Amino acid sequence: MALPTDFTFTDYDPYNFADRRHIGPSPVEMAAMLKTVGYSSLDALIDDTVPSSIRLKTPLKWDKPLTEREALDKMRETANLNQKLVSLIGQGYYGTITPPVIQRTILENPAWYTAYTPYQPEISQGRLEALLNYQTMVSDLTGLDIANASLLDESTAAAEAMAMAQRVAKSKSLTFFADENCHPQNIALLRTRAEPLGWNVVVGNPFTDLDTNNVFGAIFQYPGTHGHVHDFTPLMDKLHAAGAIGIVIADPLALCLLKSPGEMGADIAVGTTQRFGVPVGYGGPHAAYMAVKDEWKRSMPGRLVGVSVDARGNRAYRLSLQTREQHIRREKATSNICTAQVLLAVMASMYAVFHGPQGLKAIAQSVHQKTVRLAKGLEKLGYTVEPGTFFDTITIEVGKLQGVILKAAEAEEVNLRKIGNDRIGISLDERSRPVTLEAVWRAFGGDFKIEEFQPDWRLPEEMLRTSQYLTHPIFHMNRAESEMTRYIRRLSDRDLALDRSMIPLGSCTMKLNATAEMLPITWPEFAEIHPFVPDHQALGYKVMLDDLSQKLCDVTGYDAFSMQPNSGAQGEYAGLLTIRNYHFARGDNHRDVCLIPMSAHGTNPASAQMAGMKVVPVKASDNGDIDIADFRAQAEKHAANLSCVMITYPSTHGVFEETVREICDITHAHGGQVYLDGANMNAMVGLARPGDIGSDVSHLNLHKTFCIPHGGGGPGMGPIGVKAHLAPHLPGHPESDGKDGAVSAAPFGSASILPISWSYILMMGGEGLTQATKVAILNANYIAARLKGAYDVLYTSDKGRVAHECIIDTRPLQASSGVSVEDIAKRLIDCGFHAPTMSWPVAGTLMIEPTESETKAEIDRFCDAMLAIREETRAIEAGTMDRDNNPLKNAPHTVQDLVGDWDRPYSREQACFPPGAFRVDKYWPPVNRVDNVYGDRNLVCSCPPVSDYLEAAE
Repeated sequence: MALPTDFTFTDYDPYNFADRRHIGPSPVEMAAMLKTVGYSSLDALIDDTVPSSIRLKTPLKWDKPLTEREALDKMRETANLNQKLVSLIGQGYYGTITPPVIQRTILENPAWYTAYTPYQPEISQGRLEALLNYQTMVSDLTGLDIANASLLDESTAAAEAMAMAQRVAKSKSLTFFADENCHPQNIALLRTRAEPLGWNVVVGNPFTDLDTNNVFGAIFQYPGTHGHVHDFTPLMDKLHAAGAIGIVIADPLALCLLKSPGEMGADIAVGTTQRFGVPVGYGGPHAAYMAVKDEWKRSMPGRLVGVSVDARGNRAYRLSLQTREQHIRREKATSNICTAQVLLAVMASMYAVFHGPQGLKAIAQSVHQKTVRLAKGLEKLGYTVEPGTFFDTITIEVGKLQGVILKAAEAEEVNLRKIGNDRIGISLDERSRPVTLEAVWRAFGGDFKIEEFQPDWRLPEEMLRTSQYLTHPIFHMNRAESEMTRYIRRLSDRDLALDRSMIPLGSCTMKLNATAEMLPITWPEFAEIHPFVPDHQALGYKVMLDDLSQKLCDVTGYDAFSMQPNSGAQGEYAGLLTIRNYHFARGDNHRDVCLIPMSAHGTNPASAQMAGMKVVPVKASDNGDIDIADFRAQAEKHAANLSCVMITYPSTHGVFEETVREICDITHAHGGQVYLDGANMNAMVGLARPGDIGSDVSHLNLHKTFCIPHGGGGPGMGPIGVKAHLAPHLPGHPESDGKDGAVSAAPFGSASILPISWSYILMMGGEGLTQATKVAILNANYIAARLKGAYDVLYTSDKGRVAHECIIDTRPLQASSGVSVEDIAKRLIDCGFHAPTMSWPVAGTLMIEPTESETKAEIDRFCDAMLAIREETRAIEAGTMDRDNNPLKNAPHTVQDLVGDWDRPYSREQACFPPGAFRVDKYWPPVNRVDNVYGDRNLVCSCPPVSDYLEAAE
């Protein structure tokens, strides 16, 4: 049949949504936005924004971008290269069963994984409650007074505990003792952390080698890496008598049966909650924990959720003791921790809620009894099994049969742990089934059935737990799936995440986390691989890691990448250690000065301090750029000892500085290295490369530029890229006992979330990534243009342009109307928005970053809200609205404000439905403004009793 004469074939591919997935504005919308900004084309805007001196000469060119279907097929093909054997390696990583209700309604739910850090408590009450549950769970299990809201992994938590011990110990010794029964990766990270700070780590038998009078602290693994269960009470007493600190790395599942660290007298307990429903994922992400005695709470690193009240006196949650944040303390910070593993901590807490104390105890008992049965079978075969008492881990003397047995076990599709040249370790978990035990026996030469061995106990009687845990009603709720689903839904409804609205946080790049990119992370072929399996069993991970590393090299201009750092701050630390190792390898041990601009991220000076460097600040000029004259003077002054400079590009003020090459040249001329903070890489991908500008090392925030979700404050990934001369000094393997400076517990950090970034790059391609960068810059300039006249943009380039973010100066409003930046942030909640970054890097300002993901309609809604807020401040200035009793001062408004008496000089309509707010789908914050001062003065960081909830509701 003949086609109509006016019929034409479209080139639209219905299965390739790259242009409508990550890039929000349509071509028509972009044209309108460009007109507002004052440009006829996107390229013309970019030419006026990004200095030509740093622009890429050739575009990113890769294979054709994949469609979603093609990308998922490739991910499946890659995943199938991994061999999913049953892992009994243990060593801190265990099989676990994620309850499907938790997998579907938390891990795979954008309401949970797209949320930001709960710095605005009024719109974070759901995840704050879940984190309070987590803290309560940890505090109860460890028997200590207070716990934080999670750390990165067990090994970094152990290192943080050591650093904390050094701060609070009365002992002035610089020696720290580590139990030889600690997992190897824990010892490795202790050594990494200690070496730059001049501390000496001694490893030995704690009962024969520990000199308590000559250490500032000691750390013990419980149970030990080979299965031993020891009571450390006598050692704690000796440490305390000598003014030293006692730390226990404790398995939380074992604590359901065994005496708690607190009952032993421990000052600090750390560990991982991975086996509480979080897949092992080739190393992460998992939520580590830290719990301490009450007297040390103000020295504890990381985040702490506490209980306060809102403006109506109702109970409300918030982050407590926020002055401990490294952004405030800078080079005086004792840790650079600025993140957590919130999503994974929420999962672990819900695992405890789901099972309750009886369920957790039953799981622990089952694991132990299976281990006893396994040991009986091996003993029947004539093998020596150690230790005599244990929880879930045994060690078997096998002599020269080690290789034969390990190979036979692999043939049975079981992985065992190789220990030295003559022993094998086996750790069971809740996934271990009778067929698993029978397969192990066959590998050792036996042919038993599990029924041949009766359940039994080999726990040390004197170590059995008698104290209660998880007594709060939340851990005793009706665990019917209907109730669990509704509880999780109620909490998520209290939060504001990217699935509801734009989150315009400057420097935090809250962009789309596409569904197609998220799908593979829960596939068993990625999720159930132990980080220490033989290399040939993780070929899928190798293919992905190699290709992702190469593509990141192409994007950045670097020659090599390490995927080990599992946060941006940890990436900074790893990069600085790489520079330090480079100088030491050249004999330049004296190079320890780090130049850091005053405008830098707070983690920069904190990381430098942790790497044993002396921070020298560099002034900023009036336009926010680095003061090049002061920089040159400082570089010359410290030339003999200059190690490096840390810069952020584009600058923290949201501008492409023209002097960046000059800064790099000056640094290199004086023997230093350039660390370029990759936090703002979303403004550079496809347009400029740090490695071409003159930088030697950068970290990339994969949870920003490359689409890994923030998860309510974690997970994150901060891999570092380096030029060729630094490549030999990248972080080493964590089983190397610290010889190569490992910075994470697993070789590739939180590897199970890397499929997200790889999928993003594969589906966008070089042209798509470049277009995303251009649109991010367009969206930021469009906001600046729309808000012009109402607010001043604090910093722009010579041509009046901003990069991917802009800083709006709200300080004049404080003087003219009494409205603070916090008032504006809380009023934006009424409009249905998360506030931009508040009072950083300049106090009293808002830093706005829309990203490329937001549509014109959403950006306009935000601009309408900001303009309406400005009109409200004008009413105050004119005297037509009360200076102290107005919608801004009383924001945010809740549903409770719609009922009862109303005595405010403005209407409920104005209070609750300002411009920007949806009428039908309005987000209602669950609490009014939270009282921060009350929360710090009345510190409560675990679940309050139910009676308190009743009192608050009255």
